[in-house]
Amino acid sequence: MPTYAYACTACDHRFDAVQKFSDDALTLCPECGGALRKQYGSVGVTFNGSGFYRTDSRGGTGTKPADSASSKADSSTSASPAPAKAPASS
Repeated sequence: MPTYAYACTACDHRFDAVQKFSDDALTLCPECGGALRKQYGSVGVTFNGSGFYRTDSRGGTGTKPADSASSKADSSTSASPAPAKAPASS
């Protein structure tokens, strides 16, 4: 639940209130009964850590590129033609 800051327009009493989004804004000061005004400030978001990486937002476990030596071996065995058959004699 968000925390809202309020200030009284009559006595300048300031306080924070934890409210649901669906709750109505407070209107009466708890100290003097005067009118309250909601205070708006900067957003308190900080990004800590070593940084963000390109793969952070991607799904899955990630794939490593195939090793060039193993891909050469795979391509040479799959691309070799079948041995020629000797012609049948009758």
